[in-house]
Amino acid sequence: MGSVREFPRKSGANFASTWRASALPGTGQVKVRALRLEECAAVSPFAQHASLRQLESRVQCFPEGQMVAVADGVIVGAASSLVVQWDDYGVAHTWKSITGDGYFSTHDARGRTLYGADVAVSAAWPGIAVARALLQARRRLCRKLNLRRIIATARLAGYRASRENMTPELYAMRVVWGDIADIAMRFQMSQGFQYCGILHGYQPADTESAGCAALFAWLNPLYSPSGPPGHEESQRQSA
Repeated sequence: MGSVREFPRKSGANFASTWRASALPGTGQVKVRALRLEECAAVSPFAQHASLRQLESRVQCFPEGQMVAVADGVIVGAASSLVVQWDDYGVAHTWKSITGDGYFSTHDARGRTLYGADVAVSAAWPGIAVARALLQARRRLCRKLNLRRIIATARLAGYRASRENMTPELYAMRVVWGDIADIAMRFQMSQGFQYCGILHGYQPADTESAGCAALFAWLNPLYSPSGPPGHEESQRQSA
């Protein structure tokens, strides 16, 4: 889904420890570019929720939305996005329904919402630094395509320990208030995303989150209603 996922990490390391990491191995330079079709097989083991066929389908449906972070010539992160008609989904959607079961058959270039489906970062590199680079690239894409917003989600990674005492909504609000240090939610907020509510049944297999996810939105400050996606193409077709 849209929250940060890790590739398999060495024993003894944890995602929280990467929050404070300041330097990357090697040159420390992370560059984000489009995922190439021939690289899908190499990325598939990293992207825990995407098979090779799904990754290839995503590249074919929306190549600009499939990105990889590269450092020292090695892929250290990946992110997948698609464009949707947000009014068709809203707060009732699941990851499976909005992503076409991960194949991105639901991608609609006429939409005005960039949906962040997945972000995965390598265990061998500082996760926050890589994830931040991928989200920055995602925001650049949103501005380039003149989309109204980015919608993303975050796992409630620590909710299982609290589910007997509070609802997912209360858990999320306590994260917003600063009472609970949920890494995934705090990361989205640190990147300028606004918490919008809880999606129930979003990922039924995610038992740590009780199948729920926190919904986030980032509004494009440069969005221009006078130039919606596909406007020029529709004008040519009607001419």
